[in-house]
Amino acid sequence: MEDRPIDDRRTVRVSKYLSKHLRHQPERIGLALDEGGWVEIDTLIAAAAAHGFRFTREELDHVVATNDKRRFAVDGTRIRASQGHSIEVELGLPPATPPPYLYHGTVAGSLEAIRAEGLRPMNRHDVHLSADRETATRVGARRGRPVVLSVDAGAMHRDGHVFHVSANGVWLTREVPPWYLRFPESRHGAR
Repeated sequence: MEDRPIDDRRTVRVSKYLSKHLRHQPERIGLALDEGGWVEIDTLIAAAAAHGFRFTREELDHVVATNDKRRFAVDGTRIRASQGHSIEVELGLPPATPPPYLYHGTVAGSLEAIRAEGLRPMNRHDVHLSADRETATRVGARRGRPVVLSVDAGAMHRDGHVFHVSANGVWLTREVPPWYLRFPESRHGAR
């Protein structure tokens, strides 16, 4: 593959490709991730090329280094997604004591189900929570006008819920029952 300048659109394409195949569908390009979600970088690059998507090690390193969400971790010659897997992996993250409050970004259309059922991992292994409102706002904004929920993580932890924190600072837990959630006031004053 000839060298080409790395531009923002190309970086996004490579990042999305890595997310898809390191988090959700490695088998689609013939990858076998180990139990921790790791794969050799050379194996990943060769598998992608064999399936029509070519990128260089330089492009991969650029994506890893510049991704504001630090979605990927590199360990020597291996790479993995930091979290967000829909496939079975064991990230090996130790339990962690959360701050008193964590935050979850969503959209208004999801609030009725969240009020009834709490936060569930859906097609992922864990519920993803943010350490600050700004990050949660950005997460919610990916699907529309964001609504940020406060999670009483301190109370959850005292009640025996286990938390982990990924390499990129995303807090993970199996579920958040609705009684640990604080919903923002609506414009009409209803909670």
